[in-house]
Amino acid sequence: MTEITDHRGKYADFEGLRERAIALRRAGRSLRQISEELGVHNKETLSRLVQGEPPAEWTKRPRAKDELREQARELRRQGRTYNEIKAELGCSKSSVSLWVRDLPKPKPRYTPEEQQALMREGLTKLRTAQDEERRITKLAANAEIGELSDRELFILGVGLYWAEGQKSKPYARRETVAFINSDPDVIRVYLAWLDLLGIAPERLNYRVMIHESADVATAEAYWAALVGVDVSTFQRTTLKKHNPKTVRKNTGDDYRGCLVIRVRQGADLYCRIEGWWTGIVTDAATQLG
Repeated sequence: MTEITDHRGKYADFEGLRERAIALRRAGRSLRQISEELGVHNKETLSRLVQGEPPAEWTKRPRAKDELREQARELRRQGRTYNEIKAELGCSKSSVSLWVRDLPKPKPRYTPEEQQALMREGLTKLRTAQDEERRITKLAANAEIGELSDRELFILGVGLYWAEGQKSKPYARRETVAFINSDPDVIRVYLAWLDLLGIAPERLNYRVMIHESADVATAEAYWAALVGVDVSTFQRTTLKKHNPKTVRKNTGDDYRGCLVIRVRQGADLYCRIEGWWTGIVTDAATQLG
């Protein structure tokens, strides 16, 4: 027989005390209440006295995640995936895994072909939304420009020429105004700039540069219509030799090569362009401090 000391300082048999503790436990008493009634204040002894007897429901500390766990299990039984449960309940994927891992894995809701179709549909919707967002952004930016003043067009043209036009080098002096580009809108802006400078259309020479494997005649007709002259006035087209080892990406119906625009007797204009550009650079450097 095991003996322990009770609250009166006398020895009592352990089995008798345990019998009383179990009766109190089954009557719904908490450990604290049993401790006070039996006068047993040693936690280890108290634990031995009620060993094997579950606590009363009212004494259990409520767990915040119990309800969430049951919801997760119910969703899993309905065939939801970990990610779907996580999204719906706002909990971590690791918690979902811990709560439902004993439940059978649900059968796939879609066949591989259906999954691919859903992915393509989702990607199409995403790209459509992105395209619409870009369209709205471009429209707003377009409105910010408004109407160009002559000075704004003048400054723009100087920068455009210095970026895309032919420039004289110390080792190759060429005071020639020649501009080449494949973008029709850039060509339009450049021509508007030349018109602002008072360059007569008669002073302009046009020439197409294009790969020999392209549709040369169609390209020449396109550029002639863009600049508003007869294709017969164009200088001889420069054909680029095709390298069979090179994989060209500029192919297709919209490939028209580049248009070269040269201003005849343009040495004086070139010197002015160089001076204008130097003025822009000098002022910009001053603003930078």
